[in-house]
Amino acid sequence: MPALIIVDTKVHDPEAYEEYKALAKPLAEKHGARYLHRGGRMVVDRTDLWEPTRMVVIEFSSVEAAQAFMDDPEYAPVKALRHKYADSTLVIVETD
Repeated sequence: MPALIIVDTKVHDPEAYEEYKALAKPLAEKHGARYLHRGGRMVVDRTDLWEPTRMVVIEFSSVEAAQAFMDDPEYAPVKALRHKYADSTLVIVETD
């Protein structure tokens, strides 16, 4: 069953964050990912509950494929860049 990685990211250093974006996308694609939304326009309802800043939605063939990307040793130093230049919340959700 397909799965999505959904990330809300508050970027602190946009220029430096470009390095993360350039490195993360090919690694995700190596795991069969397809980017559906990458920081584009959003309409948010109920900002009193949640104020997302930069959303990314990536489709994978399964939760296991998404988790394999997250656990890939090659991604570890790239993920460290995400943590260095941004605050983010990431979830993996199975779709039907």
